[in-house]
Amino acid sequence: MENSINSMEQIEKYLGSKAENLLNYKATCISKERLTLPGPSAMDEVFGISDRNVQVLKSLSSLYQHGRLSGTGYLSVLPVDQGIEHTAGSSFAPNPDYFDPENIIKLAIEGGCNGVVTTFGGLSLHARKYAHKIPFIVKINHNELLTYPNKYDQIMFGSVEEAWNLGATAVGATIYFGSQESNRQIVEVAEAFERAHELGMATVLWCYTRNNNFKTKEQDYHTAADLTGQANHLGVTIKADLIKQKLPETNGGFTALKFGKTHPDMYKKLTSDHPIDLCRYQVANCYMGKIGLINSGGASSGADDFSLAVRTAVINKRAGGTGLISGRKAFQRPMKEGIKLLNLIQDIYLHKEITVA
Repeated sequence: MENSINSMEQIEKYLGSKAENLLNYKATCISKERLTLPGPSAMDEVFGISDRNVQVLKSLSSLYQHGRLSGTGYLSVLPVDQGIEHTAGSSFAPNPDYFDPENIIKLAIEGGCNGVVTTFGGLSLHARKYAHKIPFIVKINHNELLTYPNKYDQIMFGSVEEAWNLGATAVGATIYFGSQESNRQIVEVAEAFERAHELGMATVLWCYTRNNNFKTKEQDYHTAADLTGQANHLGVTIKADLIKQKLPETNGGFTALKFGKTHPDMYKKLTSDHPIDLCRYQVANCYMGKIGLINSGGASSGADDFSLAVRTAVINKRAGGTGLISGRKAFQRPMKEGIKLLNLIQDIYLHKEITVA
């Protein structure tokens, strides 16, 4: 495991012309004093007084106390559900070694991650060897892409009981908020999360928006701060312990698409067009940071991956987020480079100079 920390000079180099705007920005909307911020005692302060049982507290603690970010209150997670969500061929063609799910687990361990997200199949083959070495998060539902024409629906691939049987620390699930199937998904996942908590596992929710009408000729609003923020708020309502969300790239989805309920202050006082303020609105919708927001690392674009990973991590941390869940940028390259990228992300959260805006 790599222990060196990239210097601020190196981080600024990765950020390039965006360095000043991102590293020195002072939040103008929701102040950091209103947030519950990540830190060594944040989990105790939030979950220690909640209804989570002792076994859930142990599971959450095992996530927060593992890897290079252990004890900081921040998380670096490696996900590998892309073989189903994006097809295995498209996901693993850049590095066929990762058709073997054991290599994903090795990458997470060597990369110093807090945990690894895997599938029932991947965990069932390797649980005896690795479940006690790194926290496993089992993805219990997926969108399969073999139906033609493609449909976009999250369906259950296994039971919460089986995840527990295999030694999982947490279960993960996706809801496509805004889709025709979202009501069913909300009910299914809420029931699954309740059962997971009963059994002592933590819960992680991918709060993605999905509706063809969320995209116009001019703009794609699937990553609008107002829509993703509301998805987050629905997610914490069904007792997700962590929220995974894509970094916001725009705002004003409700107003542009002319639906939902809004208030002028949502756009005038609670957010601005700065990426840190947009992400902070996502954090605010996670009970003002009491439930941690981990942003998605996004697709791999090749040479720019390291710069984009640094940018996303800086925005998440300075907004008050809890970390990054980054997969394709790490596993679609040689393992040594993947470890370097994961360590680079973790360095952002280890740097005391990079503070909450």
